[in-house]
Amino acid sequence: MPTPYLDELLKATVALLIVVDPAGLVPVVLGLTKDMKKEERRGTFRVAMLVAIVLLVIFAVAGRELLILFGITVYSFMIAGGILLLILAMQMIFRGGFVGPSTATDDVGVVPIAFPLLVGPGAITTTIVSLQTYGIIITLISIVIVMSVCWLVLRFLDRIDSLLGRRGTAVLSTLMAVFIAAIAVQFILTGIQFYYPAG
Repeated sequence: MPTPYLDELLKATVALLIVVDPAGLVPVVLGLTKDMKKEERRGTFRVAMLVAIVLLVIFAVAGRELLILFGITVYSFMIAGGILLLILAMQMIFRGGFVGPSTATDDVGVVPIAFPLLVGPGAITTTIVSLQTYGIIITLISIVIVMSVCWLVLRFLDRIDSLLGRRGTAVLSTLMAVFIAAIAVQFILTGIQFYYPAG
C-alpha cells in the first residue's frame, strides 16, 4: 500500500479510535456486566461487537445516501453529531462515564454497549466524514482495525482493569474525554464554516 494511503489510513483509524475510546469503556462496561458470569459476559461482548460492526459498515456504505434521503447534508450531521458528542464528553468528565440503565440482560450487548458506547453519534459522524474524505476502502479497513482493538479490550477487560486500577482508569477516561470534546468542537466548527465561510 503506497505511503499516501497509509497516511490516510492512519488518520482515519486514529480519529475513529479516539472517538470510540475503547479504553474509556472499561469502567462503564465492567459496571454493566458485573453480575454476569464469564461465559455470559463473553456472549454479551460478541453481540456488542457484531452489532457495532454492522452499524458502522451500514453508515460507511450507505451513510451518504441515508443523509440524502432525509435531506440532510454531511455538515449538518457533523454539527448535530458534534453537539451530542460534546455532551457525552462533558458527561464523561463531570459524571465519570456514561449514565444510563445498567441492567444485566441480553440487551446490554446491543444497548448501551454497542450503541451508543461503541457506535455513538461521534463514531457515526466520523465514519461518514472518513468516507467522504478517504473513500470506502480506507474507511472499512479503519473500522476493522478499531473494532479489533475494541474486541481485544473487551476480551481482556478484567486484566486491564486490574492493571490500570481505579485511578488509572479514571485518569485515562478523563483524558480521552478531553480528546473527544476537541473532536466534537472541530466537527461543529467545520460544519459552521461550510454555511458561514470566512471572508
